[in-house]
Amino acid sequence: MLYTSTRDKTVHVTSAQAIARGISADGGLFVPEEIPQISASLLQELSGLDYISRAKRILALYLTDFTAEEIDRCVRGAYAPGKFSSEKVSPLHTIADGAHVLELWRGPTCAFKDMALQLLPYLLTTAAKKTVADKTIVILVATSGDTGKAALAGFCDVPGTKIMVFYPNDGVSPMQKLQMTTQEGGNVCVCAINGNFDDAQNGVKAIFTDPAVAEKLAQHGMMFSSANSINWGRLVPQIVYYVSAYCDLIAEGTIKNGDAVNIVVPTGNFGNILAAYYAKEMGVPVKTLLCASNANNVLTEFLETGVYDRNRPFFTTTSPSMDILISSNLERLLFHLAGEDDARVRGWMTQLRQTGRYVVEDDIKEKLLAQFAAGCCDDEETKATIAETYRAGYLCDTHTAVAVHVYEDYLAATGDRTPTVIASTANPYKFSKAVLSAVLGKEPDGADEFAQVDQLIAATGEPCPPQLATLKEKKPRFTDCCSREDMAKKVYQMLGIDA
Repeated sequence: MLYTSTRDKTVHVTSAQAIARGISADGGLFVPEEIPQISASLLQELSGLDYISRAKRILALYLTDFTAEEIDRCVRGAYAPGKFSSEKVSPLHTIADGAHVLELWRGPTCAFKDMALQLLPYLLTTAAKKTVADKTIVILVATSGDTGKAALAGFCDVPGTKIMVFYPNDGVSPMQKLQMTTQEGGNVCVCAINGNFDDAQNGVKAIFTDPAVAEKLAQHGMMFSSANSINWGRLVPQIVYYVSAYCDLIAEGTIKNGDAVNIVVPTGNFGNILAAYYAKEMGVPVKTLLCASNANNVLTEFLETGVYDRNRPFFTTTSPSMDILISSNLERLLFHLAGEDDARVRGWMTQLRQTGRYVVEDDIKEKLLAQFAAGCCDDEETKATIAETYRAGYLCDTHTAVAVHVYEDYLAATGDRTPTVIASTANPYKFSKAVLSAVLGKEPDGADEFAQVDQLIAATGEPCPPQLATLKEKKPRFTDCCSREDMAKKVYQMLGIDA
């Protein structure tokens, strides 16, 4: 299987090249030239296997230039016993009749990003040996909270790599910030920026596609790659857990093989729900993909109207990982829906860069409406949903609550009782203050993060994961903050290169 660029379909690279490079030189994202298919018989077979075995079978369909031994080593290293707090890796939990939460936060950093970022270092180092064996890979990451810590943990002290994470100084939760700034490892660096996630993401993309920066790195035996979901190596592991969730529903007798399901995903950068789209295109019987947004509802508006307009107020919310107005992975979906018309994609992306908006034509809008539904909710609705879901017996974080609320609105509007998988993206203790205030029905006493953790434990009886609880004893290693304009200088500084 080969991969092409969303902005230049004359590009043809292997999966190893796509993963090692992270982003195409033209600024486009790598996508598979064809989407492999899963038959009903294969789904039945996979339903009898464990997560590691399922992952190896699905990944082999996309990573055809990796040997079976390489894929086995990568997958077993990523999902080894003890790394995740559930033997199933991403278990399902039923919260209501027909509604099943897919717990994607059982990994070492308590966020869904672990599902991919425990695997990506193995994929990337294997890909580098095939394509750029003589170079040090410099991982550059923009994060709205969870990707940063998951990437830092995954790449910590991985030979032949260095990693630098940029995050919005006032746009992550206190627990997320502590997770990043206390990260250990000799090859890691973290820096806040004055701005929001879009500023960080745009800054990273600008550095990636700057030939002068690339040349300077090359002079020092280095090259960039990415751990954001713009990297295909981040996205392809996410396809696995949607296939696996369907297989679990079969194995548990909740559905019969061939029955349709709906999938609800809280999303900002569109990567997580795009993985569900790929699973559907592969042959998983998905009826509707439901995109859930917070108050930054640019995706909801786009999926309902075909108008993408980032020219709107930016809200800092209690679900910060979704505080995004430029959804990078949407470009991949547009490429597929446009019949791989790279000229149309270039046109839309140019309009977005120059004016902050674009409008897709009716043919694309019709395809969007046929496959996607969308909804959004604000912080007050998020808080109410956390309280309601907790009273019903399940404690969820703010992002999962957005998805649950949007699902409930969709159910009320449509009466669609199709069995539904709701992606749960983070442990509630990553957002203790917001979750605690929802459970208590009032603002918690005191501002100390760990006092709020203790209060949440006392109020709910739910344990705090040890990897979060022990942060209380750690002191931040990284305290720098810079402007978007100075991000490249910070990268050079980290790498010991003269600007």
